[in-house]
Amino acid sequence: MIDIWIIWLILIILVVNTVSALITVFHRPRNIVTTWAWILVLVLLPIVGFLIYAFLGRGIAQEKIFNISKQEHYSLSQLKRMAIAAQKRPQNASRYDETRYADHIIRFFNETEEAPLTRHNEIELYFDGKEKFRDMFEDIRNAKETVHVEYYAFIKSHIGDEFLKLLTQKAKEGLEVRLLYDPWGSGGTKPRYFKEFQAAGGEVLPFITSKNVIAKTRLNYHLHRKNVVIDGQIGWIGGFNVGDQYVNTTEKFGYWRDTHSRIFGAATLLLQERFFRDWNASLDRNAKPLAFLEKYFPSDKFNIEANLPIQIISDGPDSREEILKDGFIDMIVSAKKSVWIQSPYLVPDDAMFTALTIAARSGVDVRIMIPCMPDHPFIYRATQYYANLLTTYGIKIYSYQKGFLHSKTSVFDGKICSVGSMNHDFRSYSLNFEANAFIYDAKVSHKLVRAFEKDMEDSIFLTPEIIKEQGAWLHFKQRFSRLLSPIL
Repeated sequence: MIDIWIIWLILIILVVNTVSALITVFHRPRNIVTTWAWILVLVLLPIVGFLIYAFLGRGIAQEKIFNISKQEHYSLSQLKRMAIAAQKRPQNASRYDETRYADHIIRFFNETEEAPLTRHNEIELYFDGKEKFRDMFEDIRNAKETVHVEYYAFIKSHIGDEFLKLLTQKAKEGLEVRLLYDPWGSGGTKPRYFKEFQAAGGEVLPFITSKNVIAKTRLNYHLHRKNVVIDGQIGWIGGFNVGDQYVNTTEKFGYWRDTHSRIFGAATLLLQERFFRDWNASLDRNAKPLAFLEKYFPSDKFNIEANLPIQIISDGPDSREEILKDGFIDMIVSAKKSVWIQSPYLVPDDAMFTALTIAARSGVDVRIMIPCMPDHPFIYRATQYYANLLTTYGIKIYSYQKGFLHSKTSVFDGKICSVGSMNHDFRSYSLNFEANAFIYDAKVSHKLVRAFEKDMEDSIFLTPEIIKEQGAWLHFKQRFSRLLSPIL
């Protein structure tokens, strides 16, 4: 008799769990792939699945997070002022070829994100962490007024200590020095780590999504940007975080291959504005927000003769559209010759997968480079799954062997390129706060092409024979990870 009641109790729990799972998942619109992934978790893990969903599955509480996108758009007025001044000068027409080629995507970004095209820019690309931090630290040493730092991972480490010591010194010199970081990405970095920096006059904040993570359901949302702005004139944007693995002083990942860019010019005004918005949204309720003053947004400090077109595009859960992803899809399906992508994670949603395969089947040379090792096991297995699948559509997949590939770059037809923080996975598409620089210039694009070709020398080209040798058990792990990938 007792056994029968136990069976009935189990059946009732399973039925209630299944019905509750369906109601929970379908109560708000979401990607169909994500919907099925959550159903799988909730049904296969009764009760436990709902605890996971409570932390990771609910939509982000909107009350303050959307203030990020509602703040003053001060940089627009400064850029308009520069544009008026530029109209009085003769222009170098050769630099406009790529902007005419990409007119539709420029308009898309401007109309959806109010991200105007800036022209008076100069840029340098960095592919090695030691060189990047060396030159960025030199820029900070030469700073005269402000240093604004925004990183997903600011890890207590040798390079982190050096960075923080430099920021502390600049604060002691009387500069306005501010640091915004994501505590989840900066694992092990405690607030007391910044005590000396704050005592020197520096200011530090954890990003808004790290606050009230349970009540506001923010555990699954992260600041993923890696930006630094110095005196409102020099901007750094790309893929490097702050930690010893990024400067190749740890053995776990070997050589860390990443890409970052240094911008001197008008595009820095948009990076500065990005910092202001993120900082003000992360302040406590009674704290005084940063004012959008002209001294932070200089419009007369740049080389007017420089004519490099750049757009800075930010995206995140504060936007109701997946702006960066949609922009990439536009450029992929519009490409006529080539699409070359580097990404540490390759977990495209249906729309991105379709765009990539349409381009390949249209004769476009689509190449994607991924790492040969995991830093997140499930995501890596899902990446392997999609890499294997995409090869069947004629897409060339390269597995970087020299170390860990963390670079997030794209080049389209050798004319447009992008450097930033966005990976090609569900998290970057819709959960993380990202930022990318889009450069409309063949010369800069060619530098990224050359870097890709150099990395190919340290990579293995994925073939059907290699895929077959992976074995049944590995293929099972890839397929299983792919099922969970939309919620990882």
